[in-house]
Amino acid sequence: MEGPETYLVVATVIAAGVLLFAGGMGAARALRPRVPSAEKVLTYESGVDPVGHGWAQSQVRYYLYAFLYLIFAVDAVYLFPWVTVVKDLGWATVAEMGVFIGIIAIGLLHAVRRGALRWT
Repeated sequence: MEGPETYLVVATVIAAGVLLFAGGMGAARALRPRVPSAEKVLTYESGVDPVGHGWAQSQVRYYLYAFLYLIFAVDAVYLFPWVTVVKDLGWATVAEMGVFIGIIAIGLLHAVRRGALRWT
């Protein structure tokens, strides 16, 4: 199958996905109970009633851990497909991947030197 037929198949699959999503959301909206009350619209989180101002201090380092994880997860997403075809691509791509890994390593060394990875 070549040419416009492939686009037709892709468009059909996308349209089926959109229709399935819209149908599910419509059915959920039609079947759910709607009885609003003052207690239902009250802010509630983790079993704690809101008291006072809505401000609470949180540790920034948890966001840093998440950011570092995201960087290395993206790194793995690029590395695994590349490793499967590295023989076909030649030494130029090995050098390019070396530069990519080097930049990631510099970022990791910077995080270690700044103490971002200490747990205490």
